[in-house]
Amino acid sequence: MVSSPLQQLRLLGDQMNRVVLGQEEVVHSLLLALLCNGNVLLEGLPGTAKTRSIKTLAALLNVNLGRIQFTPDLLPADVTGSETYHENSSGSGQLQFEPGPIFNELVLADEINRAPAKVQSALLEAMEERQVTVAGNTYELPPLFLVMATQNPVDQEGTYPLPEAQMDRFLFKVRVAYPDATAELAIVRMLQEEELGSDEIPHCIDPQAIFTARQEIQQIIISEPIEKYVVDIVMATRHPSDLSEQLGQWVSVGSSPRASIALHRACRAEAWLHARDHVLPEDVRAVAPAVLRHRLMLSYDALADGVDTDSVIQELFALVAVG
Repeated sequence: MVSSPLQQLRLLGDQMNRVVLGQEEVVHSLLLALLCNGNVLLEGLPGTAKTRSIKTLAALLNVNLGRIQFTPDLLPADVTGSETYHENSSGSGQLQFEPGPIFNELVLADEINRAPAKVQSALLEAMEERQVTVAGNTYELPPLFLVMATQNPVDQEGTYPLPEAQMDRFLFKVRVAYPDATAELAIVRMLQEEELGSDEIPHCIDPQAIFTARQEIQQIIISEPIEKYVVDIVMATRHPSDLSEQLGQWVSVGSSPRASIALHRACRAEAWLHARDHVLPEDVRAVAPAVLRHRLMLSYDALADGVDTDSVIQELFALVAVG
């Protein structure tokens, strides 16, 4: 009998990895985002199980999933909902709010960079404040709420790049790679079994375990040297030339204080998933790439040298000491 929140969350991860093959980092990031009450941005080519990941998570948690397909003609009301006029049998009527797809526990914002900034900004309040304001009225979102947005890194024609304020709202940015040959072979065999109707019914996890887990994560000990390590990594992105001339040439704009907050929260969740009551430096390094890669702006020199944000983050790990 699975009882503790840790056992249930580990089971949730195991069940997802049985359905979403070859994407262990995506599954792990979604679990951490649930534990941290955050949102996730997935960047990957089509066919890499991004939609399958969030659909599987919704099925395992037995919660509602809302999908928003972002297109150039999308309106903010298509995301948040709007007030409509309802007339009763007596001929009188009133305006009633019709909730949009954002009012689900899990929300898939598919190809978020295909809609203009006005629509993208409709997500800002929801993602940060967990509420939506329409026509002067504020409506609370479900207690369990997570936005998983996707974007294609290659096909940029007709897209609207996410502004920094929007990117900063995401706890993680995860790069979704193609699976290896072994995983891909398992994928085609699994899909054939599903076509034959032989796939098992997913085990449902009690969503209450997530809320209990969040309370337990608040009690995870993070020592002063580790806290200083977290802050030093973020500060190094703002003053990279203090560490090395090379970093100073690569980094144009560093991370905001939200990066420190997200890193502090995510490393405690990482330690909790490993059944520890304290944070280790490897917990910080495990979550830092997903926390920082969308909060760094690289210079033209870095692009010319073929350097990406992950390379910069690894360089930071080599230069920033613990304590």
